[in-house]
Amino acid sequence: MPDALPVITIDGPSGSGKGTVTQRVAAQLGWRVLDSGALYRLVGFAVDQRAIGFEDENKISKIAEELDVEFKDGKIFLDGREVTDLIRTEGAGNNASKVAAMPGVRAALLDWQRGYAQPPGLVADGRDMGTTVFPTAGVKIFLTASAAERAQRRYKQLKEKGLPANLAALTTEIEERDARDRSRAASPLVPAADAIVIDSTALSIEDVVETVLQNARRVYPATS
Repeated sequence: MPDALPVITIDGPSGSGKGTVTQRVAAQLGWRVLDSGALYRLVGFAVDQRAIGFEDENKISKIAEELDVEFKDGKIFLDGREVTDLIRTEGAGNNASKVAAMPGVRAALLDWQRGYAQPPGLVADGRDMGTTVFPTAGVKIFLTASAAERAQRRYKQLKEKGLPANLAALTTEIEERDARDRSRAASPLVPAADAIVIDSTALSIEDVVETVLQNARRVYPATS
Protein backbone atom coordinates (compact mmCIF):
# COMPACT_ATOMS: atom_id res chain seq x y z
CA MET A 1 0.00 0.00 0.00
CA PRO A 2 1.28 3.52 -0.80
CA ASP A 3 1.87 6.04 1.96
CA ALA A 4 -1.06 8.21 3.09
CA LEU A 5 0.73 11.25 1.65
CA PRO A 6 0.63 11.03 -2.16
CA VAL A 7 4.10 10.82 -3.70
CA ILE A 8 5.07 10.37 -7.35
CA THR A 9 8.72 9.68 -8.08
CA ILE A 10 10.21 10.36 -11.50
CA ASP A 11 13.72 8.98 -11.88
CA GLY A 12 15.96 8.73 -14.90
CA PRO A 13 19.21 9.80 -16.53
CA SER A 14 20.21 13.33 -17.49
CA GLY A 15 18.25 14.71 -20.43
CA SER A 16 15.38 12.22 -20.25
CA GLY A 17 12.88 15.04 -19.71
CA LYS A 18 12.07 14.22 -16.11
CA GLY A 19 12.42 17.81 -14.90
CA THR A 20 9.88 19.17 -17.37
CA VAL A 21 7.52 16.24 -16.79
CA THR A 22 7.78 16.69 -13.02
CA GLN A 23 6.93 20.38 -13.22
CA ARG A 24 3.94 19.81 -15.50
CA VAL A 25 2.54 16.90 -13.50
CA ALA A 26 2.86 18.86 -10.25
CA ALA A 27 1.18 21.89 -11.82
CA GLN A 28 -1.74 19.74 -12.98
CA LEU A 29 -2.17 18.21 -9.53
CA GLY A 30 -1.34 21.27 -7.45
CA TRP A 31 1.40 19.37 -5.60
CA ARG A 32 4.89 20.33 -4.44
CA VAL A 33 8.01 19.66 -6.52
CA LEU A 34 11.30 18.24 -5.31
CA ASP A 35 14.17 18.75 -7.73
CA SER A 36 16.70 16.51 -6.02
CA GLY A 37 19.21 17.01 -8.81
CA ALA A 38 19.39 20.68 -7.89
CA LEU A 39 20.58 19.72 -4.40
CA TYR A 40 23.53 17.76 -5.78
CA ARG A 41 24.27 20.54 -8.25
CA LEU A 42 24.28 22.99 -5.33
CA VAL A 43 26.72 20.84 -3.37
CA GLY A 44 28.98 20.47 -6.41
CA PHE A 45 28.77 24.21 -7.07
CA ALA A 46 29.64 25.01 -3.45
CA VAL A 47 32.64 22.66 -3.56
CA ASP A 48 33.87 24.26 -6.78
CA GLN A 49 33.40 27.80 -5.41
CA ARG A 50 35.37 26.96 -2.27
CA ALA A 51 38.14 25.27 -4.29
CA ILE A 52 38.14 22.28 -1.95
CA GLY A 53 38.69 19.65 -4.61
CA PHE A 54 36.52 16.61 -5.17
CA GLU A 55 38.64 14.09 -3.28
CA ASP A 56 37.80 15.08 0.32
CA GLU A 57 34.47 13.33 0.97
CA ASN A 58 34.39 14.35 4.63
CA LYS A 59 34.56 18.06 3.85
CA ILE A 60 32.11 17.72 1.00
CA SER A 61 29.64 15.81 3.18
CA LYS A 62 29.90 18.59 5.76
CA ILE A 63 29.01 21.12 3.07
CA ALA A 64 25.95 19.02 2.21
CA GLU A 65 24.90 18.88 5.87
CA GLU A 66 25.10 22.67 6.20
CA LEU A 67 23.61 23.54 2.81
CA ASP A 68 21.67 26.81 3.09
CA VAL A 69 19.28 26.55 0.15
CA GLU A 70 15.97 28.17 -0.65
CA PHE A 71 13.57 27.43 -3.53
CA LYS A 72 11.45 30.52 -4.14
CA ASP A 73 9.31 31.65 -7.09
CA GLY A 74 11.02 29.24 -9.47
CA LYS A 75 14.48 30.42 -8.41
CA ILE A 76 17.18 28.72 -6.36
CA PHE A 77 19.24 30.51 -3.71
CA LEU A 78 22.43 29.29 -2.05
CA ASP A 79 23.63 31.21 1.00
CA GLY A 80 21.22 33.97 -0.02
CA ARG A 81 22.64 34.26 -3.55
CA GLU A 82 20.58 33.35 -6.59
CA VAL A 83 22.30 30.54 -8.48
CA THR A 84 19.45 29.25 -10.66
CA ASP A 85 21.34 29.48 -13.95
CA LEU A 86 24.82 28.95 -12.50
CA ILE A 87 24.00 25.39 -11.39
CA ARG A 88 22.50 24.41 -14.77
CA THR A 89 25.75 24.41 -16.74
CA GLU A 90 27.34 21.21 -18.07
CA GLY A 91 30.22 21.67 -15.63
CA ALA A 92 27.82 21.93 -12.70
CA GLY A 93 26.08 18.78 -13.87
CA ASN A 94 29.33 16.84 -14.01
CA ASN A 95 30.30 18.11 -10.53
CA ALA A 96 26.88 17.04 -9.26
CA SER A 97 27.51 13.53 -10.58
CA LYS A 98 30.84 13.42 -8.72
CA VAL A 99 29.43 14.42 -5.33
CA ALA A 100 26.33 12.25 -5.83
CA ALA A 101 28.59 9.18 -5.84
CA MET A 102 29.64 9.93 -2.24
CA PRO A 103 27.66 8.02 0.42
CA GLY A 104 28.25 10.79 2.98
CA VAL A 105 26.69 13.40 0.72
CA ARG A 106 23.68 11.22 -0.08
CA ALA A 107 23.13 10.52 3.62
CA ALA A 108 23.34 14.21 4.47
CA LEU A 109 20.66 15.10 1.92
CA LEU A 110 18.31 12.18 2.62
CA ASP A 111 16.41 13.67 5.57
CA TRP A 112 16.17 17.04 3.82
CA GLN A 113 14.50 15.40 0.84
CA ARG A 114 12.10 13.27 2.86
CA GLY A 115 11.08 16.26 4.93
CA TYR A 116 10.02 18.06 1.78
CA ALA A 117 7.11 15.61 1.33
CA GLN A 118 4.16 17.62 2.62
CA PRO A 119 0.44 17.92 1.77
CA PRO A 120 -1.25 17.91 -0.61
CA GLY A 121 1.36 15.72 -2.32
CA LEU A 122 4.83 15.62 -3.85
CA VAL A 123 6.31 14.94 -7.27
CA ALA A 124 9.98 14.08 -6.76
CA ASP A 125 12.49 14.24 -9.62
CA GLY A 126 15.86 12.53 -9.38
CA ARG A 127 17.86 9.35 -9.79
CA ASP A 128 17.04 7.41 -6.63
CA MET A 129 13.69 8.84 -5.58
CA GLY A 130 11.81 5.57 -6.05
CA THR A 131 14.57 3.27 -4.84
CA THR A 132 16.04 5.07 -1.81
CA VAL A 133 14.34 8.34 -0.86
CA PHE A 134 10.66 7.37 -1.24
CA PRO A 135 10.65 3.56 -1.56
CA THR A 136 6.94 3.34 -0.63
CA ALA A 137 5.75 5.99 -3.09
CA GLY A 138 2.47 5.05 -4.74
CA VAL A 139 3.59 5.91 -8.27
CA LYS A 140 7.14 5.35 -9.49
CA ILE A 141 8.23 6.35 -12.97
CA PHE A 142 11.59 5.66 -14.59
CA LEU A 143 11.95 7.96 -17.59
CA THR A 144 14.65 7.28 -20.12
CA ALA A 145 15.68 8.04 -23.72
CA SER A 146 18.58 7.19 -25.97
CA ALA A 147 21.87 8.99 -25.32
CA ALA A 148 21.75 10.45 -28.84
CA GLU A 149 18.28 11.89 -28.26
CA ARG A 150 19.21 13.31 -24.88
CA ALA A 151 22.33 14.94 -26.31
CA GLN A 152 20.25 16.46 -29.12
CA ARG A 153 17.80 17.92 -26.59
CA ARG A 154 20.60 19.42 -24.54
CA TYR A 155 22.26 20.80 -27.67
CA LYS A 156 19.00 22.51 -28.65
CA GLN A 157 18.56 23.98 -25.16
CA LEU A 158 22.07 25.46 -25.15
CA LYS A 159 21.69 26.90 -28.65
CA GLU A 160 18.36 28.50 -27.74
CA LYS A 161 20.11 30.20 -24.81
CA GLY A 162 22.87 31.45 -27.12
CA LEU A 163 25.46 29.24 -25.46
CA PRO A 164 28.19 27.28 -27.27
CA ALA A 165 27.54 23.58 -27.73
CA ASN A 166 29.15 20.61 -29.44
CA LEU A 167 26.84 17.69 -30.12
CA ALA A 168 29.56 15.03 -30.18
CA ALA A 169 31.03 16.30 -26.90
CA LEU A 170 27.59 16.39 -25.28
CA THR A 171 26.91 12.81 -26.34
CA THR A 172 30.21 11.66 -24.85
CA GLU A 173 29.57 13.55 -21.60
CA ILE A 174 26.09 12.03 -21.27
CA GLU A 175 27.38 8.52 -21.88
CA GLU A 176 30.17 9.00 -19.32
CA ARG A 177 27.76 10.41 -16.75
CA ASP A 178 25.34 7.53 -17.33
CA ALA A 179 28.13 5.04 -16.69
CA ARG A 180 29.20 6.86 -13.52
CA ASP A 181 25.64 7.12 -12.19
CA ARG A 182 24.83 3.47 -12.90
CA SER A 183 28.02 2.04 -11.44
CA ARG A 184 28.26 4.05 -8.22
CA ALA A 185 27.99 2.08 -4.97
CA ALA A 186 25.60 4.55 -3.32
CA SER A 187 22.08 4.49 -4.78
CA PRO A 188 23.00 3.64 -8.39
CA LEU A 189 20.75 4.81 -11.22
CA VAL A 190 18.40 1.86 -11.72
CA PRO A 191 14.60 1.60 -11.98
CA ALA A 192 12.78 0.58 -8.81
CA ALA A 193 11.46 -2.97 -9.05
CA ASP A 194 7.90 -1.62 -9.20
CA ALA A 195 8.62 1.38 -11.44
CA ILE A 196 6.85 2.05 -14.72
CA VAL A 197 9.59 2.48 -17.34
CA ILE A 198 8.84 5.04 -20.06
CA ASP A 199 11.16 5.51 -23.03
CA SER A 200 10.60 9.10 -24.15
CA THR A 201 12.87 8.92 -27.22
CA ALA A 202 9.96 9.06 -29.64
CA LEU A 203 7.32 10.56 -27.31
CA SER A 204 6.20 14.13 -26.76
CA ILE A 205 6.29 15.72 -23.32
CA GLU A 206 2.49 15.80 -23.42
CA ASP A 207 2.33 12.03 -24.00
CA VAL A 208 4.62 11.34 -21.05
CA VAL A 209 2.77 13.73 -18.74
CA GLU A 210 -0.57 12.12 -19.57
CA THR A 211 0.82 8.63 -18.88
CA VAL A 212 2.08 9.76 -15.47
CA LEU A 213 -1.23 11.45 -14.65
CA GLN A 214 -3.20 8.35 -15.63
CA ASN A 215 -1.17 6.28 -13.19
CA ALA A 216 -1.50 8.92 -10.48
CA ARG A 217 -5.29 8.97 -10.82
CA ARG A 218 -5.42 5.19 -10.65
CA VAL A 219 -3.42 5.04 -7.40
CA TYR A 220 -4.67 8.30 -5.88
CA PRO A 221 -8.35 8.63 -6.94
CA ALA A 222 -8.70 11.98 -5.20
CA THR A 223 -6.49 13.51 -7.92
CA SER A 224 -9.12 12.80 -10.60
